[in-house]
Amino acid sequence: MALVRKSVTCLRNSIKLQHVRTFTPTLEHESLRENLLKLIEKEINPRCPQWEKEKRFPAHEVFKILGDAGYLGISKPVEYGGMGLDISYEAVAAETYSYINSGGVGMGIGIQCDIATPALVKHGSEKLKELFVRPTISGEKVACLGVSEVGGGSDVAALRTNARREGDEWVINGGKMWTTNGAQADWMCLLANTSKGDVHRNKSLFCLPMDTPGVAVHRVIDKMGMHASDTAEITFENARIPYDYLIGEEGKGFMYQMQTFQNERIYIAAGTIAAMDRCMAATIEYTSQREAFGKSILDNQYVHYKLAEFQTELECVRALYYKCIDDYIAGEDITPLATMLKLKSARLARQITDGCLQFWGGMGYTDDVIVSKMWRDLRLMSIGGGADEVMLSILCKYMGISPDMR
Repeated sequence: MALVRKSVTCLRNSIKLQHVRTFTPTLEHESLRENLLKLIEKEINPRCPQWEKEKRFPAHEVFKILGDAGYLGISKPVEYGGMGLDISYEAVAAETYSYINSGGVGMGIGIQCDIATPALVKHGSEKLKELFVRPTISGEKVACLGVSEVGGGSDVAALRTNARREGDEWVINGGKMWTTNGAQADWMCLLANTSKGDVHRNKSLFCLPMDTPGVAVHRVIDKMGMHASDTAEITFENARIPYDYLIGEEGKGFMYQMQTFQNERIYIAAGTIAAMDRCMAATIEYTSQREAFGKSILDNQYVHYKLAEFQTELECVRALYYKCIDDYIAGEDITPLATMLKLKSARLARQITDGCLQFWGGMGYTDDVIVSKMWRDLRLMSIGGGADEVMLSILCKYMGISPDMR
């Protein structure tokens, strides 16, 4: 019992439960949502069926449309073309991207605006911000993130790609896997080993132009979902970049990337929660109209009880999501909360999409309905951005119950 009390106390102290706030979307948030949704319905959704079949959306074209409207720099500094708003507005945009009729498009946008650039904005030199942040916000350049590798996905500390200094250059060798936007990207935010020793202190972040000699798209990966998103394996063979393409300080790349993961977890959860909202609404509408055995599918007690249960779970996750936003804006360490949010939203998405698809019957097994796309696309949320098991490992450390801490 003493260990249980100690573990719960450690976790509660980490997430500062005594400082409870309530985030509520304002008229400004809703205005952003409404205007972005209009753009999506006009410029993006009509072409989603084509992009799903082609298994690629034209990133430069789509990002330029979004960039011209200001949506790729919502929380980025005004001096580089951003809006300078807080993360709550970025989260509302992430929610709205779930109304794109192709999960892969929204995922690619997320990499562009909220996953590849935060470390560069926070720690990069003015030169790098002008070269890479500004054109990424405007949509002129497509960005990707180079962290996962063939031999290690969620285990960031185990990566093997290395950058060796030679005079005024870095020479990069290795490769990256599961690189969203990789086949179309103009530059990569790359994490690589720059020395030997402690795996948490021997890594650095770089801005790597993708047209650098020695950088190659080895292959585009065929996936079960997120079809319109190009996901690539990238290789580096003696790729040389200027020394000052280093982001921040040498040896601090792992720490910078861990900080960025908090943005990523909020962004992923925002889109996942909104997608579950959409899945629930579509299922309620369909089951209320579809009849079997003399009554609507929705009139069956099991169906409407199950949907009520799903909605209850969804509102609990939404409350956690809003607290993460509150605490992030307040400058608190949200690592444990964001980790819980990523874990629970991803697992709930699997339950809701699978449960709702069942109520669609045969129609749910076709590509003609949005629920089937969500079923296959949202399955990634328990894998990408840190698998569920990695989230649990992080939480165990915060609770003090990880075997290597006892």
